[in-house]
Amino acid sequence: MDINIRKATDKDFPAIFGLITELAEYEESLDKVSNSLELMYKQKDYFNCYVAETEEKEIIGMALYYFSYYTWVGKTLYLDDLYVKEAYRGNGLGTRLMDKMFEVAKAEKCKRFRLQVLNWNESAIKLYEKSGFTVDKTWYNCDIEDL
Repeated sequence: MDINIRKATDKDFPAIFGLITELAEYEESLDKVSNSLELMYKQKDYFNCYVAETEEKEIIGMALYYFSYYTWVGKTLYLDDLYVKEAYRGNGLGTRLMDKMFEVAKAEKCKRFRLQVLNWNESAIKLYEKSGFTVDKTWYNCDIEDL
């Protein structure tokens, strides 16, 4: 299977939003998605994305990320979503997208590469640990939404 990993463009936003929706369904949290395609276009300067694309130009995976600053370490690449359509899993595509994120983090001289994973998502945890991540079970997420 010939899959191209490339930087996403605005034209890819509908497919990316479709993957975001699929991921939310997989995580049983579709009701929590308040983002929209229109909002993605308005806020496109706040995130970056690489997509995995078939020879037929179908987008089947993504790695959506942004840069942040953490006081203890400095510039950080935060991988918000790594997702591969179910039919394409198990072929190393997640690893290829993760490798691209490492490449970006190094090129951008990031001091940290961070992500979150649900505690029940064993396949993702295995991928992240295989990639060298330490899964920290100490911290809790604290959010306020709809400001």
